[in-house]
Amino acid sequence: MTELERVPPGVDPGVPSSARVYDYLLGGKDNLSVDRAVAERLLAVAPDTRLVARANRTFQVEAVRHLAERGVRQFIDLGTGIPTSPSIHETVRAVNPACRIVYVDNDPVVRMHAQVLLADAPGVAGIQGDLRRPIELLADPHITGLIDFDQPVCVLMVGVLHYVMDEEDPDGIVATFRKRLAPGSHLVISHAMAESDPKATAQLQFATAGSPAQARFRTREEVLRLFDGFELIGPGLVPVQDWHLDPHALPLLDGPPHLRVDGGVGRVL
Repeated sequence: MTELERVPPGVDPGVPSSARVYDYLLGGKDNLSVDRAVAERLLAVAPDTRLVARANRTFQVEAVRHLAERGVRQFIDLGTGIPTSPSIHETVRAVNPACRIVYVDNDPVVRMHAQVLLADAPGVAGIQGDLRRPIELLADPHITGLIDFDQPVCVLMVGVLHYVMDEEDPDGIVATFRKRLAPGSHLVISHAMAESDPKATAQLQFATAGSPAQARFRTREEVLRLFDGFELIGPGLVPVQDWHLDPHALPLLDGPPHLRVDGGVGRVL
């Protein structure tokens, strides 16, 4: 089967997808030549980006495991990307099998994989949706059927808000979710930073201009503002490779990477 033959309906093979670029950086096979071209342009000026992608994944897994160990039983993953093991539901259900998870992504390829992966997983749902329409998402029957907002919920926006442009109001999107969250709820964010190597950010912006993979690199102050109404836990907002709760954890990178991604976990005040 050729690459074009396995492209699902609704996917333009000439337009890069952030989920598929990320899949390629993680060593996955669910990507197209246009996605690999974007990733290779970035790797040419920031060869440590694969390590950053893996560190971002490690940050996500450590964060949800920590929250599950402290009693959080509900998770909404916005911009989930193509499934990679260990997934969120694998991680948190290893702590407590009663955990419920909803995966959300606007990419048809992600939806296709989620339908296959989650076909026999009660208490786990995968839906196609866009975090830019938070009110619509919060009313989705898959979410309302699994998630009780009167109890603590973990909302994940890992590696996705930098694809939301300023005019699409990322602060307002986060605030809409925050208003629905009960005490004990948490927000997990990782975000590409303006403090990255200018050559790396310029190459990525050039390669993705006008596409869904176009990124907005924000400053530390801008990302901290996304946590308004939350109290940062653990090490705070730090590069993802440095976000650890274990003081003896080994470093994932040697020195600062060209493409900097910071992560943080906030608790509802």
